[in-house]
Amino acid sequence: MSQPEKTEHPVNLMQRPRIEKAVLNISVGQSGEPLQRAVRVLKDLTGQTPSNRLAKRSIRDWGIHRGEPIACLVTLRNEAAIDFLKKAFDAIGNRLRRSSFDLNGNFAFGISKHIDLPGVRYNPDLGIIGMDISVAMGKPGYRVKRKRLARARVGKKQKLTREESIEYVREAFGIEIIGD
Repeated sequence: MSQPEKTEHPVNLMQRPRIEKAVLNISVGQSGEPLQRAVRVLKDLTGQTPSNRLAKRSIRDWGIHRGEPIACLVTLRNEAAIDFLKKAFDAIGNRLRRSSFDLNGNFAFGISKHIDLPGVRYNPDLGIIGMDISVAMGKPGYRVKRKRLARARVGKKQKLTREESIEYVREAFGIEIIGD
């Protein structure tokens, strides 16, 4: 089976894929000390203050009550997102599954131990915490579909596909895609 040809990015700057944002989520399932440790981990990793997420409904068997904070997340954009993703890809061995990408080019993956990130040392007060990372991809100009005022349609060429996103991640970060 032959390797696919490397495609160059289009000359048109508006057709080049880019990372819109990366969202780091730690869901601990309970409030109190475990959530505070997760908040400290995210703050140490990103330098930003995480926001808490509340439970949508009560689950009596798990001891979760509606409206109780059970998770925290941070949104990274621009260079901060790219710098963090380089570390995160190192933590997972520079490999992603093809099934991690959706049809719109966005992708998500998880890290089981935050101490796998380069430059992070084990702190016995915090323990070991895993996290989910979701990355939103897009092309410049796609915002006209989502904005509130003067909303407009977006042409087919402006929509990012799974294949374009995979190719961008391969070239920009040197990631191996498993399950081709």
